[in-house]
Amino acid sequence: HLPGSLLFCPTCGTLLSLPQDGETIVTCEQCGHEEPASSYENIEITTRSHVDAFPSALRQKRKTQTKQHAQGDQGTLVSEKCPSCGNLQAYSKELQLRSADEGSTVFYSCTACKHGWRINN
Repeated sequence: HLPGSLLFCPTCGTLLSLPQDGETIVTCEQCGHEEPASSYENIEITTRSHVDAFPSALRQKRKTQTKQHAQGDQGTLVSEKCPSCGNLQAYSKELQLRSADEGSTVFYSCTACKHGWRINN
C-alpha cells in the first residue's frame, strides 16, 4: 500500500484504518463494513488545488498593474499654444507624479494635431 493513502467506507463514508501487516480485511469502526485489504493496492491519488490556494507574486503583480483608460475624459479645455502646430487650444490634465512636496505635472494635448507635451509646476 502507499503510505498516506486514504480509503473511505463505501457504506457510511468513514475513514478506514490502514490494514496492519498480514490483515486481509479492514473492518469499518462505524458500521462494520468489511473492506478487502487489496483495495489499498494500486490507488492512484490525484490532488487538485484551487488557482487561488497558492498566491503567485507574478499573478498578483499583473492583476494590480492592469490599467483601464477612460475614453471620454480628455481633460479640461484650456487656452494653451501648441508647440508643434501653433493651435491655441489644448486639453489639460494635472497629475501629481513627483513627491508630495513638489509641484504637479500638467499634461497638454492639442485639440488640432493631438500633439502632447507636459510642464512641471
